[in-house]
Parts: sequence; structure tokens; C-alpha cells
Amino acid sequence: MIQFLSFVIKEARHILRDRRTMLILFGMPLAMMMILGFAITTDVRDVRTVLVTTSSDHLSTQMVNRLAASEYFSIVAKVASPAEAERWIRAGKADIAMVFSPRFASRGGVQFIVDGSDPNMAQQWTAYASGVLLNPQGGRVNSRMLFNPQMRSAYNFVPAIMGMLLMLICAMMTSISIVREKERGTMEVLLVSPVRPLMVIIAKSVPYFVLAFFVLMVIMLMARFVLMVPLAGSLFWIVAVSLLYILLALSLGLLISTIAKTQLVALLASAMMLLLPVVMLSGMLFPIESMPPVLQYISALMPPRYYIDAMRKLMIMGAGVEDVLREIGVLSAMTLAFLTLALKKFNVTLD
Repeated sequence: MIQFLSFVIKEARHILRDRRTMLILFGMPLAMMMILGFAITTDVRDVRTVLVTTSSDHLSTQMVNRLAASEYFSIVAKVASPAEAERWIRAGKADIAMVFSPRFASRGGVQFIVDGSDPNMAQQWTAYASGVLLNPQGGRVNSRMLFNPQMRSAYNFVPAIMGMLLMLICAMMTSISIVREKERGTMEVLLVSPVRPLMVIIAKSVPYFVLAFFVLMVIMLMARFVLMVPLAGSLFWIVAVSLLYILLALSLGLLISTIAKTQLVALLASAMMLLLPVVMLSGMLFPIESMPPVLQYISALMPPRYYIDAMRKLMIMGAGVEDVLREIGVLSAMTLAFLTLALKKFNVTLD
């Protein structure tokens, strides 16, 4: 046990002395949380709006005032015809035009002319405009938004960013650490020591597990107090599921280290090969339900998918652990599979 602790202390000291490692472990999560947390957003704000209205009845005036008071829309012009409004959009001076029909008070018709070059945003602008015009105050629509009444995109993206960061950092740093020992020829020295090879691998992973826990705490503090994302569920289960996910990422890093021969290969495998699938197929940016069936099957193999789903339920929805048992089961099975494969492929003789 003393020898095992000596290996853990040795690896911890090596990590703490390496400024580049510390920069990756703590600098990258801080920078990416700030950049992605504020840059990746689908919030609707200050949509440039052109109004087309030929009537001045009380109802159309009320609608215009409601739009002007909304934080979602900024009225840039009032024109006399839909053709003129379309010219504003074509020139890039407006995003949406709202055409109020003549005799709006009696007929109540509104047409939206929207810049559809970005179809996702166009749909959101239309939905927000409908929500503002058909306000419950008007007695036409009564809706209630659960879990995210402000419709802030950070509520959706922060759990996804957590899944991406923890996976990349843990898998990348663990794989590079072990491959570095192979390149320097010091792995043979470690393996001929009285400590068994399995203990050597675990000892090299323990410091990264502890540091990943501190990285998790930093990310959660930033999410709560900088990005204002709530922690509606049990903090214990949020941390417990996150620690399971960290263990999974470390196991994947060990598996990569058994395959890679150089640090460059380990870096490319852990960063490039993981980054694109995590971003594209985990539900971070695009709904999995909208993907083709083949990609949906592939996404089922992505560990971040289940962690992100669990964090959204625990953090945002305030669900209990019984609601994330499926995700916990899948993450546990993947952790066991990665760890078993990594230990079986670990070559004691280092041919």
C-alpha cells in the first residue's frame, strides 16, 4: 500500500510541476465554459423588425406597443407595403416583417415575412412573434413553460459543455500520460518495480481523477454563478453521476493509451476522434430525434449522450435519481467495458 501511494504521489507531483498540464486541466475548461457558455446561444434578442400596417385601430396599436416593449424584437421601420418590407429584408437591414391586415381589429390577420436563410432561427423568430402577439392578455393563448420559463439557451448548453469538457480532458490527459512513459522508456522501469502492473496503471489514474473532481467543481460554480444555470436536483446525485462519467472517461483514456504508440497519436485519437462525435452526435447541438436512423444508432454508442441527458434531468428539471437509472446503467456498463478492454490490451512486456 505504501508503494502504491508513492506512485500516486510521484504522478501528482509530476502533474503539478508541469505548467502545460495544469493549463490544460484548468485553463481550458475555464476558457471553453466562458466562450461556449456565452457564444453558443439560440436566445432570441433584438430581432430587427419591420412593420407593415395601414390601419390605426386600437388593437393594431396595442400589438405594435407590445412588440416595442418586448426584449425580443426591435422595430427598425414602419413601411406601407409588403414589397417594401421585403426590400428591407433583402438588403440585410431587417430579419422579419409583420404585415397587419387592413381592418385588423375586425379581421385580426397577421402575416410574417421572414429571412429564411437560417431556417432554425426563422422558426424561432416566428414562434416568438406569435407568442408576443397572441399573448394571454389578449385572451387567445394560455401557455406555461416548464423548467426554463426565460427560454435561456444556457440551460440546454451547459450540461452539454460539461459532458464535452470532462470527456476530452480526462481521456486526453490520461492517454498522453501513459504513452509519455512508453516514449521515454520509463514504463519498463515502473513495471519491474514491486508494484503490480495493474496498480501502476491505477496509480497513474488516481491523480487525474482527483484533479477532474476539482475541475468539475469549478465548472459547476461557473455554471451556477456566472451563467446562472440552476442546480434544481440533488447536488449529491449530480456529483455522483459526474464522478461515474469521469471514471468512464479515464477508462477510455487508458484504452487509447494501449493502442497509441506516441503522444501525438494519443492526442489526435483523444482530441480529434472524440471531439467531432461528441459535438455532433451526443445531442449537444442537434436533436438526436432529427438525425437519420443510422446516425441515431451511432449516437447510442456515445457516452456523453447519456451523461448530458442525466445532467439535464438532474440540473434543469430537478428529477430524482429514479429518473436517470437508465443513464446510470448505460454509463456503468460502458465504464466496465472500457476498463476491461484497457486492462486486457495492456502489454506488460511492452514489445
